[in-house]
Amino acid sequence: MQFETLQKDMVAAMKARDKSRKDSISSLISAVKKVAIDEGCRDDIKEELVDRVILKELKTAKEQVDSCPAERTDLLAEYQARYAVIKEYAPELMSADEVKALLSGQFADVIATRNKGMIMKQVMPVLKGKADGKVINAVVGELCKG
Repeated sequence: MQFETLQKDMVAAMKARDKSRKDSISSLISAVKKVAIDEGCRDDIKEELVDRVILKELKTAKEQVDSCPAERTDLLAEYQARYAVIKEYAPELMSADEVKALLSGQFADVIATRNKGMIMKQVMPVLKGKADGKVINAVVGELCKG
């Protein structure tokens, strides 16, 4: 996801007077800027960084929806709207089958060791932001039993 796309979409939401959408996109932009400043790349924000922040914010929004009390329908609706907007921008994650195919091909030598910790250490930098950590962990566990 391009950072400029987020900014353009926020302007479009402001012009359309869509407050909840504008607020959701604005919070994404703020989170991206904060991480960019923390990592020292404020002027040159890479797509990978934007995608990583969006996935983190998506996870946070999902936790808000899941932990919201059922009787607070107003809050729940707000959290669900925010989650839906963030989900639009989230990158498509790899499925378990795609992860398994990649690991079997690219990391066959490491998987042969059956050392789950070592495998995860090799695999996570490559798959971070491309697949869910839980899916990766489950696939690696399955391959270690093998």
